Amino acid sequence: MKRRNFLRAAVVGAGVTAFGNRLSGAALAAPAQNGPSPYGALQAADANGIQLPAGFTSRVIARSGQQVASTGYTWHSAPDGGAVFADGSGWIYVSNSEITPGGGASAVKFDASGNITGAHRILANTRQNCAGGKTPWNTWLSCEEIDLGFVYECQPNGPATAAVQRPAMGKFKHEAAAADPVRKVVYLTEDTSDGCFYRFVPTTWGNLSAGTLQVLKAGTATSGSFTWANVPDPDGSPTATRNQVSGAKRFNGGEGLHYANDTAWFTTKGDNRVWQLNLTNNTYELAYDDSLVSPGSAPLTGVDNVTGTSSGDLYVAEDGGNMEICIITPNDIVAPFLRINGQSSSEICGPAFTPAGNRLYFSSQRGTSGSSSGGITYEVTGPFRA
Repeated sequence: MKRRNFLRAAVVGAGVTAFGNRLSGAALAAPAQNGPSPYGALQAADANGIQLPAGFTSRVIARSGQQVASTGYTWHSAPDGGAVFADGSGWIYVSNSEITPGGGASAVKFDASGNITGAHRILANTRQNCAGGKTPWNTWLSCEEIDLGFVYECQPNGPATAAVQRPAMGKFKHEAAAADPVRKVVYLTEDTSDGCFYRFVPTTWGNLSAGTLQVLKAGTATSGSFTWANVPDPDGSPTATRNQVSGAKRFNGGEGLHYANDTAWFTTKGDNRVWQLNLTNNTYELAYDDSLVSPGSAPLTGVDNVTGTSSGDLYVAEDGGNMEICIITPNDIVAPFLRINGQSSSEICGPAFTPAGNRLYFSSQRGTSGSSSGGITYEVTGPFRA
């Protein structure tokens, strides 16, 4: 268990005993605060306009509307959520396309040395594919960020025709997904100002064709305990899924989602928060709130996609702001990890690490042009913490 989880589990566990599972804010750890990055200060921008800590380098691996390396495959517009999958001695980076019509997702293949060896489409003819998530059985869940949107399960190696719609996971404005192999469920965020947080309980783990959609129930406070309740009609029509269960907790614009070590972290863009669910104790709290940061101004605004590393660090990408990916350490320190210059009309999407943890992929959705046709997908290599 990472230090963040250990410390918070200990505090939360004590709070449950003392308060009969009704936690006060004072019983919980404080949200992350400003501090020095474990990687040091950002250096001057490189040739790609990216400021990185010393020892790190960047390269462009794909541009919307252009051929990916020498693969013959044209990269999609508006690259968004992404994930990395092991592929023999190499790996595959999968990326959504947040456009309508068209949408879908594409993939880039790399060999063991990081050379690009191929690129292909894995999902086609869908709508506004924003974020998603990786499953333990190595498929990509691509989520439609539209009213009554679907989740599609895709094969990283393609082809697009192998993708399968998963209506049992609910029809709503999907954003991100994260699988929990311990409880054998998939968590889901909803990108609307009065959205909810869900979990899908498959009838058979590893098969998402059937199961039960549940919604998180809790009070209005920023910390406390929670329960789950079945959503009567996952089809979401005529009554939206978020409005079917009394007491369902509302979150202001659910975005990125990451699971590790019995904990789920997710972001809400409407209030610039990172939430933490302790899934062992069924408690929740704030891991970050830009209005509670001190000293100085908040380094992380426009919270969006999130990923994590084996060291326990969270990497949170900004939608706008000053175009940074910020790190939140297990010691609850928040600091910039990288900054993209000259792209203020864009957003950072799809951060994901290779299995070895030494390369980070992400996209600038609209690049320097400010248009969905100007997306740029990057790789950063360097001495990431193990």
